[in-house]
Amino acid sequence: MKMMIVIPARFDSSRFPGKPLKKINGIPMIRRVHEQCTKGFDGHIVVATDSDKIFRYCKSEKIDSIMTAANCLTGTDRVYEAALGFDAEFIINIQGDEPVFNPDDIKKFISAIRTFSNEYEVFAGYTKIKEEKDYYSNQVPKMLLNKNDELLYTSRSPVPGNKKSGFNNSYRQVCIYAYTLNALKLFCSQNKTPIEEIEDLELLRFLENDVKVKMVELSGDSISVDNPEDILKVELFLKHIK
Repeated sequence: MKMMIVIPARFDSSRFPGKPLKKINGIPMIRRVHEQCTKGFDGHIVVATDSDKIFRYCKSEKIDSIMTAANCLTGTDRVYEAALGFDAEFIINIQGDEPVFNPDDIKKFISAIRTFSNEYEVFAGYTKIKEEKDYYSNQVPKMLLNKNDELLYTSRSPVPGNKKSGFNNSYRQVCIYAYTLNALKLFCSQNKTPIEEIEDLELLRFLENDVKVKMVELSGDSISVDNPEDILKVELFLKHIK
């Protein structure tokens, strides 16, 4: 089965402008993301960006990259545009702000795609929530699954809820996805769906179009860099694992 990884990398982040090129222990983040991907996947990996600065940096480091339109509404739109130039049965999306993504999780995710590719066109990762603050944070998407590990719902709210409003055993999103080209085409051919618009979570667009999403349990050994202070979290993590 032919797969590829696309790493969407946008320069003009509202919360952290230029973050793909921000250095972590002296190494730009986009290079760290690419290196983690190469440890877990030996196929084609490409960075998709709308930034000439990121494109030129990748070229200088011999990282395959492609320029996409500046008006892509989401990272998924950017992935779709990049994937159109290649022949892949599944396109894996690993975000450009995941500098310590676990390569073993990539391998496990790919294995799940190979096992269930005849049943599903969309895959996503999840892991158990370990810290109570993540359960209540609206920055952490929570995931509800059925008995077949299919996504029932994802929310920024603390779900599943309870009468006492206490911390529940729950799951959170891990930022790795895979899609067929047809699934990407469906996603990108329409505007945000009603619930997606409210929650601002892209997987809901598939659910609202009756597309099943197969969830894959992963280690959760990743740190998404959303703000400048997250750089320190990554550097502390790297110091700990050495």
